[in-house]
This record gives sequence, C-alpha cells and structure tokens, in this order.
Amino acid sequence: MLPIFDGHNDVLLRLARKAESDGGVASFLDGDGDGHLDLPRAKAGGLAGGLFAVFVPSHELEGDRDEMMRAAEYDVPLPAQTELTYAQGYALQLISTLLRTARNSGGEVRVCCDAAEIRESMESGALATVLHIEGAEPIDGDFKMLEVLHAAGLRSLGIVWSRPNIFGHGVPFRFPSSPGTGSGLTEAGRALVKACNDLKILIDLSHLNEAGFWDVASLTDAPLVASHSNAHALCPHSRNLTDRQLAAIRETGGLVGVNFATCFLRRDGRMLADTPLEDIVRHTDHLIEHLGIGGVGFGSDFDGAVIPAAMGSVAGLPKLVEAFRAAGYDEATLKQLCLENWLRVLE
Repeated sequence: MLPIFDGHNDVLLRLARKAESDGGVASFLDGDGDGHLDLPRAKAGGLAGGLFAVFVPSHELEGDRDEMMRAAEYDVPLPAQTELTYAQGYALQLISTLLRTARNSGGEVRVCCDAAEIRESMESGALATVLHIEGAEPIDGDFKMLEVLHAAGLRSLGIVWSRPNIFGHGVPFRFPSSPGTGSGLTEAGRALVKACNDLKILIDLSHLNEAGFWDVASLTDAPLVASHSNAHALCPHSRNLTDRQLAAIRETGGLVGVNFATCFLRRDGRMLADTPLEDIVRHTDHLIEHLGIGGVGFGSDFDGAVIPAAMGSVAGLPKLVEAFRAAGYDEATLKQLCLENWLRVLE
C-alpha cells in the first residue's frame, strides 16, 4: 500500500463538536466511524501524515452550505468576521485536541515540526500530523499569537478562510465564478506574509481571492502552495485556480493539493456524493500538465466537505490509487503524487 501525505483535513473541528469530555480524543484513536477520518481508518487507507487544520467556525449559524451547493448555480452568503478573543479560544481548543491525541496515542500519532520529523514518524509507523490554521482569525495584528502558535508547532497558515478578516479577503462559495472576487491583502496581511516567511511557516493560498493570491506571490520568498484547490478550467468555481495562477505556482516550485470536495471537481459545481473518482484523476491530469509532476499532491478536505461516495472515507484511499493506475499512472509517478511532492515542498 502506498503511503499518502494529505494537505488538508478538518477532523479537529469534527472532534471538537463531540460532547464527550475528552474532546474527541478517544473517538479518533479508537475509531468512531463518524465522518471521514480517524486513526484506524487512516491506517487502513495508507494515510501516513498530513496537515491537520484548525478552523474557527462563526458564531452565527451559517446555514447548510452543502445543501445550497447542490443547486445548478449558487452564491452562498458569507458569515461576518469573527472576534479575536473568540477565535483564539476556539483555536486553542482544537490545538489542545491535537496535542492530547498525540500524547495519548502511545506513539501512534506525532505532531511534527519539520520534514525530518515527518519522515521519522512515518518510518516508525506513526501518523505524522502537522499543525495548520485555516483562516488567520486567531492571529492578532502584532503577531504575538503567531509566535506562540509557532512555538506550539504551527507550520502552515491559510491567511483567510472564505470570510474576510483583518488580513484579507477570501472567495465566496460561488458557482459559476472566477476567483477574482474582491480586493487583495491589507497592510496587516502583507506584514503577515513577511512574518510567516521569517518563521518558515508555509502560506496556504486556498480560499484566498485572486488579488490576494497575486499579493502573496509578489511578497513571499517561499514556494506558492494551495493545499486543497482544483483547476478552474475544469470546474469554474470561485475556489479553483486559473491556469495563470498555476503557472505562477510552477515558477516557484510550489504545489497544489487536489481537493476531493465534489463541488470543486464536477463540471457543474454541485456538491453531490455521486461523483466518480475519475473526476479527481481528471483534475490531477490538468494540474500536472500545468505544474509538472512534481507540483501536485492531495488535499482531501476530509471531514470538511462531501467527497465521492466511491471513496467513502480515508479508508478508501487505495480505491483512488487504483483509479490512477487504471488511468495509466506508473508507480514512480504515484509515489510523487501520494507523498514525495509534499515532503519536497515542506523541506
């Protein structure tokens, strides 16, 4: 079974919403069968590691986005910006869940702070987790919290989720739409890019609008990375990347993680589980054409979206690998796609 490194999941949010006193730690370690991801299913599917997202939900009910995104066209209203103290408290809750999961795992889950630790973790058979924040709402304008979170293991940061914050603007969940949906980074956002470069924190471009994308591209000295995004040419969703953006990512030796969320895969942009695995292969083909084989990995969005029913959960990753083999992908290419490209960029 090929080991797989995944660029994005939302399992920490799913666990935080559980009522049990341990915040979902036992559910993850023992396996609860809910959602897409827990440790037993990760082992069954060959998941060797990944970026584990800390996402702060909004105060107000956001409505059923998945239901809205089953329509032929949609423009889902975005929630308002969250308050700093609320965002920090919620983020710390999720980070605590990850740290306690690793501590209680008997060495089967590790929090890794560099690529060498990821490799060591995988060689020992442990699940290598990397702390990622999706949306910089927990970060203050003076970056004091950024320093604290970096010390706790933060190594990847998405400047925005889709709602606005003090650093920039994300794209709405809109189909059909280009990613050019608003203004770019604020002055605080531009300073955040520099601060992340100084600390060697990966800047994740997924969810950022096109103006913000080009702002980051003009400021950063690191490879451009979109952890869970697809090809706009194949699915004209605001969240997907244009060929011009892909060209910029390739120039920096960056990477795009193919997103398994069906609304970013399907030509009709609909969030429907009845979506063939071949749609993931189709987007991967396009991304490789524009990025080269070294610039593409996986960014599943497990526990954050509707994925193809044929995969079902992380345990279904071998079915996806077989779909790539059926499409003519050889073993050397699959090793790059499944693991080596992410490790190269993180290194």
